[in-house]
Amino acid sequence: MTNLSKKTAIIGIGLIGASFARALREEGAASSIVGYDRSADVMARAVACGAVDSAAASLEAAIKGADLVVISTPVGAMAGVLAEIAEKGDDGALVIDVGSVKGAVVEAASKLNPRVHIVPCHPVAGTEQSGPEAGFAALFRHRWSILTPLARDDADYLAAVKRAADIWRAVGAEVEIMDHHHHDLALAITSHLPHLIAFTLVGAADDLESVAEAEIVKYSAGGFRDFTRIAASDPIMWRDVFLNNRQAMLEVLGRFTEELALLQRAIRWGDAETLERIFARGRTLRRAIVAAGQEKDVPNFGRDEKA
Repeated sequence: MTNLSKKTAIIGIGLIGASFARALREEGAASSIVGYDRSADVMARAVACGAVDSAAASLEAAIKGADLVVISTPVGAMAGVLAEIAEKGDDGALVIDVGSVKGAVVEAASKLNPRVHIVPCHPVAGTEQSGPEAGFAALFRHRWSILTPLARDDADYLAAVKRAADIWRAVGAEVEIMDHHHHDLALAITSHLPHLIAFTLVGAADDLESVAEAEIVKYSAGGFRDFTRIAASDPIMWRDVFLNNRQAMLEVLGRFTEELALLQRAIRWGDAETLERIFARGRTLRRAIVAAGQEKDVPNFGRDEKA
């Protein structure tokens, strides 16, 4: 593998940042990987578990001399981090992020000095685990990384977009380029809404006074277990996702509410035909996801994310 970075700075060393660092190292794509996190404990753990080569004392120290900067903080912190990198980063450095909301990142990046090249990205990959110890190199393999470039067409920036795509391919991802508005709407339905439903369902079960918590745990069927897996995701990250993608979320929530009302009516009136039609759509979509290689058609009673 061709070395794609002399010094990579990982800002925010959680699951995604640590996985990206491990993937770069495994592919021989980076000479040096330095991490920075606001938490000294996280930085110490990231070095101890081998996720990064070393930890920097400050953001400025981390990005000094870095030709690749990866921002893997919660979305709500990205505007401030981007502003500091644009001010103190090396000229021509490639800056990518991994947030699942792109509109807010594009808006913030578009206001900054263009001497660093900010290419907003979203690797559609992850687990419910968090922290540097949870990272693993195979996280991005056969997954999609979506790039939503800024509205710049100068040669240097176009070269930076190509470099960003090359880096994602180097860690095993497929690459797609799309408009940030379209990205945020698409991910609202495929990722953000399922998480919102999971949080809501687990909360409803917790509030159901007529069923004891011990019974919920003891009799959890596969569907509920999968919802609790999703609901175990980082609450700060998802708080920022919903706050920064509210317009798209409200749109898809409106559509979901309509579908829920349709199901409610069908159950109330014993409309077997409508129920069967709705459930058949789910089976068809599931088969399409398996056929696309985004899931395995095997029983899953304890998901192995690293397989």
